[in-house]
Amino acid sequence: MESRWKQSAEFLERAKRTLAAGVSSSFRAQARPLPLYFRSGRGCWLEDVDGNRYIDYALAWGPAFLGHSHPAVLDAGRGALECGQPFGAQHEREFRGTEKVCSIVPCAEQVLFASSGTEAVQAALRLARAFTGREKIVKFEGHYHGWDDDILVSHHPSADAAGSLEEPTPVLATAGQPSGCARHLLILPWNRLDLVERLFAERGKDIAAVIMEPINFNSGSTLPLAGYLEGVRRITKQHGAVLIFDEVITGFRVALGGAQEVFGVAPDIAVFAKALGSVFPVSAVAGREEVFEPINSGRTMHAGTLNGNPVVLAAVEATLDYLLANRDEVYPRLNRLAGILRSAIRDAAKISGVPVLEQGYGPAFSVFFRPSREIQHYRDTLCADHALYERFLIEMLKRGVYLLPDARWYLSAAHGGGEIDQTCEHILPALRAAAN
Repeated sequence: MESRWKQSAEFLERAKRTLAAGVSSSFRAQARPLPLYFRSGRGCWLEDVDGNRYIDYALAWGPAFLGHSHPAVLDAGRGALECGQPFGAQHEREFRGTEKVCSIVPCAEQVLFASSGTEAVQAALRLARAFTGREKIVKFEGHYHGWDDDILVSHHPSADAAGSLEEPTPVLATAGQPSGCARHLLILPWNRLDLVERLFAERGKDIAAVIMEPINFNSGSTLPLAGYLEGVRRITKQHGAVLIFDEVITGFRVALGGAQEVFGVAPDIAVFAKALGSVFPVSAVAGREEVFEPINSGRTMHAGTLNGNPVVLAAVEATLDYLLANRDEVYPRLNRLAGILRSAIRDAAKISGVPVLEQGYGPAFSVFFRPSREIQHYRDTLCADHALYERFLIEMLKRGVYLLPDARWYLSAAHGGGEIDQTCEHILPALRAAAN
């Protein structure tokens, strides 16, 4: 291991003695050349334990949308802590938070809080099943909805395991999942409205919900084709199924009101996390009051000792207040800065002779080298040169730019023109070094 990461390498070996795999999430183990250890983060900058500084485009895998250690969020959290730790009971920040979410999110009439995106997805699925009296869930290849056994299916399957495109084989994602955990899932490729139509014609009476990322950031930052979201919205209404948008990534990031604001399509239920609490552990389910009837009537259970605790809801309130006050500046500026970065990547690839596809929306996008076709659904990502991207990531890391291993780039409200210009200067030499 290079001497520049000597302390991180030593810490990792020490961690492995007592911490399973040496990391607290399997996704973090994918970091190359190794999972780094960090000691501080401010704005869009990170510093590791070896003293290296990085412009951060990982943002804690997305949540640090306002940047690290945002003063308003920290002040709000400190103030809440001084009033006492979570009570396991009610407090006014709960309804202040839900009132703000309902004022911002198009589909939101009622809200419940949880602590992670995985938990919130489970609550949304339970609500949909209780509301409809059905059990089947339509889930799309390449879409990620948390690591619970009953939904971590066909996340990133191999082409061989996935079966035919028109009738995909459900593929479990990890050892340890029960063999029957996919029995209530119906798997489809995304962006194929004809297949959604066909499935509902055959199984509509069994389907409780369709769940999707409205922009599939977990598999290539893939946008919905024109008319796709509208078509799925029409089909689900026609058959009495619940439409769930997993806006864990898109929520409050691509627009203040999320992807449903961008595309003008309101689901019945939407799930939020990440940017909602500026790295504090919080998630939310928002949707039509009618769909929340199973919880309001007591028929359906939703629980969690730390749900809605005052510390994280103070962070939620501070985050949403900041975005409400600055939405006319933050979102246009981030769209412009992302455009500069994406243009620099295209230019560097052209000069280097490396075909590239970069795609996404606003302050989040993905980069693929040597794709053979436009990416419209998960299987199209399999043609990219992932080894080349890994080498590029390491070269960027050497130059002080920190990226995620899955080709996603996130911008925060703390990124400025100086950091973008500095990053752009490194892209061409990093790509040349990686490609040679």
